[in-house]
Amino acid sequence: MGPGGIDKHRWQFEAADENRAELDAIVDAGAFVMGRNMFAPGRGEWDLDWRGWWGEDPPYHGPVFVLTHFPRAPLEMEGGNVFHFVTDGIESAFRQAREAAGDRDISIAGGASTVNQFLAAGLLDELRLHIAPLTLGAGERLFDGVPPLRLEQVSTRQTSLVTHITYRVIRA
Repeated sequence: MGPGGIDKHRWQFEAADENRAELDAIVDAGAFVMGRNMFAPGRGEWDLDWRGWWGEDPPYHGPVFVLTHFPRAPLEMEGGNVFHFVTDGIESAFRQAREAAGDRDISIAGGASTVNQFLAAGLLDELRLHIAPLTLGAGERLFDGVPPLRLEQVSTRQTSLVTHITYRVIRA
């Protein structure tokens, strides 16, 4: 995450009760897609001892499809968490997540590059942003490479460590 990177997530731990509704909404899906950096630090071949940022019981409690360029066998963890590592792109990850979710929603968990790819492909219906009051000075930019979009604000809520904004993606 780089210097200060963990600070952008303080609201999830230090103020979890204050942000309970948003935290619950993050994990209220039938399946999840995330970028490799959201699952693990580093690039290149996998450190097979690494089992994610969350410990043995990640918060997702369902199938998670991790976008990567490096194959890895599925990783089963406590709480019904199974991480599948997808090497053939966002469309494949989306299709697999859609099948796994059944009639429930799919959550695209991020980071910025992953969200940008899904926005550019027209595969997101809703965008939830959690804005912490700090800048890191570097990193991937949200909306980079995304064509012009029309977003309708659905909700905004400020807490002590973060502002939560939800937008609906309007399709022409």
